[in-house]
Amino acid sequence: MQKHHEKKIPVEVYSRVVGYFRPVNQWNKGKQEEFHERKEFMKDELFKVATHEYSGYSENLTH
Repeated sequence: MQKHHEKKIPVEVYSRVVGYFRPVNQWNKGKQEEFHERKEFMKDELFKVATHEYSGYSENLTH
């Protein structure tokens, strides 16, 4: 059986903080901790939940 060798290299992750994009590794420690606690949402999934929670008001969520 052959061994599979992986080459790992560091990657730079960009995200928005205080209105503009910067590499996460350049943020202060507090903002980096907040970044790791963030929850990601998919627009369609969030829309389904929001329209279910607020049925009757869904027309406001599409604008």
